[in-house]
Amino acid sequence: MLPFNFDYHKPRTAEEAVKQYQNGVQDGRNPCYMSGGTELLTLGRIGLMSTDIVIDLKGIPDYTSITTSQHDYLVLGAGATLTAIEEADAYPLLSHAVSEIADRTARNKITLAGNICGQIFYREAVLPFLLVDCSAGVAGPEGMAIHPFKKIFHNEIHLNDGEWLYTMIINKADLDLPYYCKKRRQQWDTGYPLITLAAVKKEQKIRMAISGLCPFPFRSLNMERALNESQLSALERVENALTFVPSPVLSDVEGSADYRLFTLRNMVLDALQQLEGEPNGA
Repeated sequence: MLPFNFDYHKPRTAEEAVKQYQNGVQDGRNPCYMSGGTELLTLGRIGLMSTDIVIDLKGIPDYTSITTSQHDYLVLGAGATLTAIEEADAYPLLSHAVSEIADRTARNKITLAGNICGQIFYREAVLPFLLVDCSAGVAGPEGMAIHPFKKIFHNEIHLNDGEWLYTMIINKADLDLPYYCKKRRQQWDTGYPLITLAAVKKEQKIRMAISGLCPFPFRSLNMERALNESQLSALERVENALTFVPSPVLSDVEGSADYRLFTLRNMVLDALQQLEGEPNGA
């Protein structure tokens, strides 16, 4: 049970959803778009989130679909559940990354948008999108707009009031890049991650994105430049890359800052060995 009352709407179109949101704001209320609903239930029960209008987006058909367009793009509805994304396996790196988020029961409810836009800072589903030049479809008061993902995501999603993430669009040429994806936990198999690292090899260069090290997921071009200094040894490259880690490095019950950096160092070495020495990164 949630400790607050709310009106519930399930629009059939993006335009209807935006209109319901705007009407709520005009009436002086606090509307909330809902994708999977897991965060609303989890945080609402402990008083960290509240709303008096829930706009459930799952009734909008394209919002939950996974399709390949005729223009060589994979289009992922932001309302697709992590389980659906994993089973479709249309973007293998993404399927791998989401397969280790929470447990199967939770993944049946958590959506792509819920993970990317949620308040829980790990946001591991974002890592594969940081590594390729993808776009995001955003619905809002001005209609539907397509933005380069890197323009609207920096540490967290940046959307205007009344906007919501509708689709993710990835070039098919990037779907099957050699990749590395690993999660390290301090505790149990489905606990919060210590470090999650995703990397790809594109045009003979390593790209890397990290979650759990800092209070936001990130990709660092400076780290990548250091990693790709091929005249140096792997260990030298990793040590140089770690000098560009953004701050602050987390230190909490999952692990100290030093332990996180130790774990990351070993994971990056493993990624380099795999991507530079093996034909595939699964």
